[in-house]
Amino acid sequence: MLRRSPRRPLQHSTERIPLESPHERAQRATFDGGKSAGKKALEELGPELAELQEKLFAEGYTGSRQRVLLVLQGMDTSGKGGVLSHTVGLLDPSGIVLKSFKKPTDEELAHDFLWRIEHALPRAGEIGIFDRSHYEDVLVVKVHELVEPDEIERRYTAINAFEQRLADTGTTIIKCMLHISADKQRERLLARLDEPTKQWKFKPADVDERERWDDYQAAYAIALERCNIAAAPWYVVPSDRKWYRNWAIAQLLLETLRALDVDWPAPDYDVAVQRARLESDRPGSGT
Repeated sequence: MLRRSPRRPLQHSTERIPLESPHERAQRATFDGGKSAGKKALEELGPELAELQEKLFAEGYTGSRQRVLLVLQGMDTSGKGGVLSHTVGLLDPSGIVLKSFKKPTDEELAHDFLWRIEHALPRAGEIGIFDRSHYEDVLVVKVHELVEPDEIERRYTAINAFEQRLADTGTTIIKCMLHISADKQRERLLARLDEPTKQWKFKPADVDERERWDDYQAAYAIALERCNIAAAPWYVVPSDRKWYRNWAIAQLLLETLRALDVDWPAPDYDVAVQRARLESDRPGSGT
């Protein structure tokens, strides 16, 4: 099955763990069945996911520092939106903080690249979802040579320190690289062109970016190797099959929540005393 994220807290370890190939990671999350069975299995995860999410929220409400951050990173058409709809859609939206990172604004560019990330982090008890993330600043920025190589090197180190700090203060980080093939991306882009209701999703720049496919793959390989610390490991999720991608990330999220050992918080008051007060009270009487 999928590997669980390390338990909290970690002792300031920035050691990088060996990076597995997509095939090796896939073997941790094998599914014996096809598309229909996969969709059904995903739906069946919903009740337990929802209960664990509510327990996490309840613990945060009563003082726990635990929270979860799910990072979705991948090439265009890899399915980040699909994961939001089908996997994250199983959760209670009131306990989710979703942030989609687009091209930085002028205000964001005036600060360090992690400034806008800091302002989007989940609070205690919440599950944060990043649709793209701080990794854009060592992927797109690297491929398009928007900063000097020394700055990219600095960012790898800064990301590791940032993620370690989050882990040390109660955040369990799940980083998913949605791995899609070039042929499947072409297929999905063509499907957008063929469907009038999807054409708005297509940009001519999508084709331009495909010309840099090898550069992006190299940038991803470096980022996944350099920023793969024990406190925040990467999970490479095969994403050519949408149903498998959705199920695998839901399974990973479920195993992470189970590992947090969340439960309903015990009351810090005497239940019997408070029941007696309610049963005998007269609203507005001052007694």
